[in-house]
Amino acid sequence: MNLSKSDPAAYAALLAMNKAASEAAQAADLDPKLCELIKIRASQLNGCSYCLRMHTRDALKLGESSDRLAVLPAWRESEYFTAVERAALALSESITLVSVDQVPRDTYTMASSVLTDAQVSAVAWLSAAINMFNRVAITSRYRVAP
Repeated sequence: MNLSKSDPAAYAALLAMNKAASEAAQAADLDPKLCELIKIRASQLNGCSYCLRMHTRDALKLGESSDRLAVLPAWRESEYFTAVERAALALSESITLVSVDQVPRDTYTMASSVLTDAQVSAVAWLSAAINMFNRVAITSRYRVAP
């Protein structure tokens, strides 16, 4: 079953929420490449090949480097990412893996020490949106072929 077609109104609401999250990220001055990294990392954690392919292509079009994309799953161990990017990735991972540790207070504290309140909110909404898209794509069995 393709969820985007079986209930177009629900999917349209998701698209509207994603648009609002993207606009909030832009208003909060989050780098568009960072927004794509957030989407890619959540999609890696969720195992969503459809969103991985889409957002990796989008990141490359924005000028993201293949080196940074290659080390994204191990971002904590690399020196490729800025403090802002690290804070956003940590927060997004916690939101994506909410069942593991309920987004720990120290993750919020760390993120808030580097990101503005508007940026923390934008990262949270971007994370919520991509997690929902991952679930729609995986549940709908979106095809991903060469």
